[in-house]
Amino acid sequence: MIFQAIVAIILSFSILNLALNMKSLRVPGKRGRVPAPQPLVTIIVPARDEENNIGPCVESLLRQDYYNFEIIVVDDNSEDSTSSVVSRTAGEDNRVHLIRGEPLPPGWAGKPHACLQAARLAKGDWLLFTDADTTHSPDMLRRTLSLAMETKVALLSGLPRQVTKQISQKVAIPMIYFIILSWAPLWLLQLSPKPVASVAIGQFLLFPKDAYWKIGGHESVKNRITEDLYLGAEIAKSGGRHLVVDLSDLVSCRMYNSLREVWEGLTRALYSVSSISMGTLACLLVAGYICFLGPFYWLLKMLFDSHLTPGWGPLVIIQVSLLFIMRRWVDARFKESLLSTLLYPLGITFIIAVVLNGMARRLTGAGVSWKKRTYDRGSSVE
Repeated sequence: MIFQAIVAIILSFSILNLALNMKSLRVPGKRGRVPAPQPLVTIIVPARDEENNIGPCVESLLRQDYYNFEIIVVDDNSEDSTSSVVSRTAGEDNRVHLIRGEPLPPGWAGKPHACLQAARLAKGDWLLFTDADTTHSPDMLRRTLSLAMETKVALLSGLPRQVTKQISQKVAIPMIYFIILSWAPLWLLQLSPKPVASVAIGQFLLFPKDAYWKIGGHESVKNRITEDLYLGAEIAKSGGRHLVVDLSDLVSCRMYNSLREVWEGLTRALYSVSSISMGTLACLLVAGYICFLGPFYWLLKMLFDSHLTPGWGPLVIIQVSLLFIMRRWVDARFKESLLSTLLYPLGITFIIAVVLNGMARRLTGAGVSWKKRTYDRGSSVE
């Protein structure tokens, strides 16, 4: 009874944290305006083997109702027709520039290297880094830039809408925001009087040029697979403020196209996170199992063990109810389907398996692979 009560109390605090996060998570205003003279924004899109995504991405960026921008696409040594797709668009619109990425030097992760090459050529007063698998609403740039200038932040990042079509995507991808918003006290971080690192999402990173170069640009995170998280930390270290916003009606992203990509992509992220503190990650894993998956184990035990009539049964029902309420709350805000919510037990199981895989690869030195690049113990990339 005491154990189940403790779990119920922890979940009550989680839903309170979620409520505070939901309330504090700002949405860039629809009427946001950028004062004259409007600054030039350089939009940087690193692309490696993105022939199916880069066209729609660039086309959506060109439809912005904020006109003072340029787009630099970095072809990061693609083996498909990514560069051809971009070349055609660049030939039709002089705001689009294609650069061919240099070979990856030792000790560098691919994305930081690609981004840094474009940043060195950027003419803009603001730098927006976005992924090739994103698409953007026509008012994205105006609204986000208006908010960034109003709040005088050194980094504006946010939570785009994650498009999920296959069952594997619906199981796994929505778990990311659920974990962030129910576990991380974003509201507290953003209320802090001192600059602190918050959650940075690499699908959308908007910097004033001076703040970006103050931290050394992407070179400061050159050996980081999850370079976005570390960029947020570097901004905080330099004394800059970091704002996380809801971008779900401005930016959408389809991260992965198959179960294998979901597994490898999330393993890559957890492998990198495990480099911070294996012990902390292990503790979070145990806590996550007990509080966010365990209630379903106890519920099934109650339902199928006819000899069990526990006094703590109502507490388990409360726990499961809280989990589904939290999950549906997050899913509804970020436009995920009811099916994704109902698949929550599979989702948390999948995430636990991914964490274990990432930790095992870290401990054994096996490393991870992504887009035909391998990062292992010998590469010094974490």
